[in-house]
Amino acid sequence: MTELKIKAGPYDLIGRLETEKAPQTCAAFLKALPFVSEMVHVRWSGEGVWMPLGDLDFGVGYENHTSYPAPGQMILYPGGISETEILLAYGGVHFASKVGQLAGNHFLTITKGLENVYDLGRMTLYKGAQPIRFELP
Repeated sequence: MTELKIKAGPYDLIGRLETEKAPQTCAAFLKALPFVSEMVHVRWSGEGVWMPLGDLDFGVGYENHTSYPAPGQMILYPGGISETEILLAYGGVHFASKVGQLAGNHFLTITKGLENVYDLGRMTLYKGAQPIRFELP
């Protein structure tokens, strides 16, 4: 089991990579570490924050993909009809963009600090973009 340290806004989280269910996505993300971005609140998907990544190509297709991540689950949309992005659900999410429903690869699950994910999402909604950093412990 591979864990990542995640600093999201003021919160310290630990996430477990879903290496058995999304091995290609996890391997590609590990190669990108440390991964630094900013989270903004989603526009169409509900209670989630996302990292818009433009045309960044992780070199993966769909695996373990869903349109309905649970709170604390992160999905990577590898691009296609919308830009590449990573989404973290903090409540009810129906993953979508201006072109309609999307599906992303569930590749990471928050295992420590999950109790702070809702507050992180609401902070991002009301106070704006928050920094996020992923790294190996």
